[in-house]
Amino acid sequence: MNLPVLEIAIGSPELWAISIAAVLALFGLDFLITRRPHEVSMKEALGWSAFYIALPLAFGVWVWTAFGPERGLEFYAGYLVEKSLSVDNLFVFMLLLASFAVPRELQQRVLLIGVAGALVLRGVFIALGAAMLAHFAWTFLLFGVILLVTAVKVLRDTLAPAEHEIDPGALPIVRLVRRFWPVTDGYRGPRLTERVDGRRALTPLALATLAILGTDVVFAVDSVPAVYGITGDAYLVFVTNAFALLGLRALYFVLEGALGALVHLGYGLAAILAFIGAKLVLHWAHGLWSWVPQIDTLASLGVIVAILATVVVTSLLSNRRLARANADS
Repeated sequence: MNLPVLEIAIGSPELWAISIAAVLALFGLDFLITRRPHEVSMKEALGWSAFYIALPLAFGVWVWTAFGPERGLEFYAGYLVEKSLSVDNLFVFMLLLASFAVPRELQQRVLLIGVAGALVLRGVFIALGAAMLAHFAWTFLLFGVILLVTAVKVLRDTLAPAEHEIDPGALPIVRLVRRFWPVTDGYRGPRLTERVDGRRALTPLALATLAILGTDVVFAVDSVPAVYGITGDAYLVFVTNAFALLGLRALYFVLEGALGALVHLGYGLAAILAFIGAKLVLHWAHGLWSWVPQIDTLASLGVIVAILATVVVTSLLSNRRLARANADS
């Protein structure tokens, strides 16, 4: 009975304006923190990670209280999906930063610009997705197929991992940029450009930033449909993406050494994407044939939590067995 009121509240310009202003303020705070290049300590990274985890947890309580348990569950399930995907994205960021040999004191600035670009791109995808879902019922099928295809790709990459090396010069965006702008020989602190021989040149830091922005486009293709598989509310899709991305800079330095320990993360992400893809296909089919079952939000949250917990436990057990085998040999 409260659904119409909820839709008006979530769709209100005031709520959107407040949320966007809060996100911009948090980004502004992060830019002030990274204004002076410095190497991030584990204490600093843990503190900001705790803050950016506590923030969405508290926000979820507000959503639950203001709009009901169903929307609260949608928020938490969507946030879990987005956070899981963002952790996987961190591994790619790590490879890119290593390939460009970005100094540690500059890494957080590159990450922050990359996160800001990711949020802008996802905002565009969210708006397009909302418009398509409102006018074309087959959008659910399209999103479902995208996620199923992505799940297969993630699974194949996990089963047959490629060499964990990236050639910066081979990246399409780097090749394109080099055609139009010269690049300095080395880094120039936090500067993205510098005048050389009377001509404006890009620094390697700018190339690293552009490379991460380029990967953001790919990440948005599976990220936005994934959370639309949890909730059809564009506002909740936006805030779950925003919260997942905001803490990514600090989380990178916390998980930098631990990401490799999650050896089964790829299997878990493939399972989550396949599950949400199947859920979207079932939702589309239910619109045509009412006898087709649908998966509710509580069940979705339970499946996502179970998959993530299984991945963590099996990864820890696998690492323990490997360490024991190495010790015995």
